[in-house]
Amino acid sequence: MLNDWDCILFDADDTLFHFDAYAGLQRMFAQYDVQFSAQDYSDYQAINKPLWVDYQNGTISALQLQTRRFTLWGEKLSVAPEVLNSDFLSAMAEICLPLEGAAHLLATLKGKVKIAIITNGFTALQQARLERTGFRDVFDALVISEQVGVPKPDVAIFDHTLALLGNPDRSRVLMVGDTPESDILGGMNAGLKTCWIDHGTRPLPEQITPTWQVKTLAELEAIITEG
Repeated sequence: MLNDWDCILFDADDTLFHFDAYAGLQRMFAQYDVQFSAQDYSDYQAINKPLWVDYQNGTISALQLQTRRFTLWGEKLSVAPEVLNSDFLSAMAEICLPLEGAAHLLATLKGKVKIAIITNGFTALQQARLERTGFRDVFDALVISEQVGVPKPDVAIFDHTLALLGNPDRSRVLMVGDTPESDILGGMNAGLKTCWIDHGTRPLPEQITPTWQVKTLAELEAIITEG
């Protein structure tokens, strides 16, 4: 039931918003007259995905992630990796759409519980995206790991978020996200209820046990409002 909750925390990418990195990269590289292929994307992800693991583990910074994933392309195009990263985030903001059910869910929650975004995504993209989707004034807090200095699953970013929301009873806080290792594990470690959005692209790792598991935001809305 809705009155069982004080706060709902959401991840951003692939939780509230579509995150089509391939389309964003194609759009960005078109500015440099590069036809970015499926093989190029596979090569990019071979570099990008381990960097995200390192970032979540706290072994590299947000800035290091953002530049290292474009180092090879920077050399190839004689463009600074920082510039390519900025162009990529701009392209991602331009193509951003809410996931199906996101607008209805947020409208249902607004004014009844506190709602926040807690994301390992990057500042430039988050703020532009909220503007474009009309969600800018929906959230009581927007917490970005790049600004806080620690990423999910670190408990510190959850502590920081809950402090902004008035330190609610953690048994009355729900963390929603699609990435088990950051969203669900982080929520578990912070003593929150959790809901994993399963897009059907990967199994749930052992030892990570969300309170609920759903395939759509409509399913999530039913859990929150109907119990």
